[in-house]
Amino acid sequence: MRVIIEESAEEVGRRAARILARQVREKPDSVLGLATGHTPLGVYRELIRMHTEEGLDFSQITTFNLDEYVGLEPTHPQSYRFFMQRHLFEHLNAHPSRIHVPDGRALDFASFCRRYEERIRMAGGIDIQLLGIGRDGHMAFNEPGSSLGSRTRLKTLASETIRDNARYFGTEDRVPRLAVTMGVGTILEARQCLLLANGPHKAEAIQRTIEGPVTSQVTASALQLHRDVIIILDEEAASRLERVAYYRDVERAQSLLESGGLRALGIGPGTGNG
Repeated sequence: MRVIIEESAEEVGRRAARILARQVREKPDSVLGLATGHTPLGVYRELIRMHTEEGLDFSQITTFNLDEYVGLEPTHPQSYRFFMQRHLFEHLNAHPSRIHVPDGRALDFASFCRRYEERIRMAGGIDIQLLGIGRDGHMAFNEPGSSLGSRTRLKTLASETIRDNARYFGTEDRVPRLAVTMGVGTILEARQCLLLANGPHKAEAIQRTIEGPVTSQVTASALQLHRDVIIILDEEAASRLERVAYYRDVERAQSLLESGGLRALGIGPGTGNG
């Protein structure tokens, strides 16, 4: 895992957007896995700015969203399809036929989930999967206890998730109890995973994800098994990490490598290592 600690939530969003933008520039037909919620909003604002001010072209990308509530129409203000349209898609030149969000109105969910997995495979797999994290350490709607090998499926929401999401619906009674979600196993098949977290309320989940054991009780901890994970945090979300000084040292070294500052790392002619 590469752990990047930024000073603010705004910097977290900008750093993540730069990673996604580089992916799109290097591979214009990239397949992006996208997430909803408050945390990705800064990422989407920056991507929109890059598109409008810098000409970042999204015309060839394909997208797959992580999840959707069961029973909500795409036009419902709290549906994830509506969220993505309002906060990202309507501002970019992504082709509608290449945008995929799970259908919470499917009558045969088992068949729909199999088709969703097949669409991902037919697109060539996900290049970068953007992720948030719940306060209990879940990613997407893979609640504590979810199989770490799970695939896209119907999932019952945990009471803590319902409480957390009640602010969007007004009351807990209005929050849907079911969702369609990519599974942990589906997420781990992405070529790269990009997990973001902001605020003190995410600090414990982040510590358990990065430094705790791999367990189905903290489904984000399965990212420890992935070959290429970048986790970007603000100072508050990183506040409970025990090895934070080491993560900062690693990131400084990584930045020097990326900028060509090899001599500062003792690499090259005259350093004894060249």
